[in-house]
Amino acid sequence: MTTNQSIVTDNVSRPVISVRGLTKRFGGVVALKDVDLDAYAGEVLAIVGDNGAGKSTLIKILTGVYQPSEGHVELDGQQFSMSNHSDAIAAGVDAVYQNLAIADHLTPAQNLFLGSELTRSILGVKVLDNKRMKREATATLKDRLGVTLGNMDVLTESLSGGQRQAVAIARAVRHENLRVLVMDEPTAALGPQETARTLQLIKTLRAQGLAVIVISHSLDDVFEISDRIHVQRRGRCVGVVETKKTSNEEVLSLIVGTATATATATATATATAG
Repeated sequence: MTTNQSIVTDNVSRPVISVRGLTKRFGGVVALKDVDLDAYAGEVLAIVGDNGAGKSTLIKILTGVYQPSEGHVELDGQQFSMSNHSDAIAAGVDAVYQNLAIADHLTPAQNLFLGSELTRSILGVKVLDNKRMKREATATLKDRLGVTLGNMDVLTESLSGGQRQAVAIARAVRHENLRVLVMDEPTAALGPQETARTLQLIKTLRAQGLAVIVISHSLDDVFEISDRIHVQRRGRCVGVVETKKTSNEEVLSLIVGTATATATATATATATAG
């Protein structure tokens, strides 16, 4: 039975990013075994599975943090090697991890430009151009995400969880070459209203043509925002299903391993057929 298949979406025939035959070993521990994955422009691909299923390892390979023991990553159908996360960003692949990697002691604008600060010259001396960074950060939040912060001069630690999530996302989408955004548990620890706002941000990014890959333990969130669901169990992909053609129960059965072979094959074939 084949569980790792490519599909043809309505708007494109080739995935933006793929992995083929991905295996990752940490000493004697096999975290991933022979995993395939495809993500397309203008779709949300959810990756689900219990703890230890290999989800985090998979996305760290997708974003250049880890290198595979076997298999490879492809961009636009061409094999691509990433030695670190900077290589991934340069290629148009970035991530917003669960901890957000936000500097609480900086303003939202300073966080957006962290590591790539804008400067201006005063009497031959380069100084930070805080006004320009604030102006461009405000525009990125509003134009790309539809988010307006009440005060751009506050420290990021004073923002709500949903606002901090928006800042982290804006930092990634500020790069004009961004094509794939990986999000690790984007609604973790958020209240209902902020969860709804974050899910709307993800939908906005999809509408802008990004390939969005989301890891989530919340199947409610997964069914609201995803187009397809990639299910991991014990380091392997055990099914790829089209969200609108499956159910919460079917996905749970794949996660815990109670799905019959026939049901698993049918789920994968449904996604493959599109």
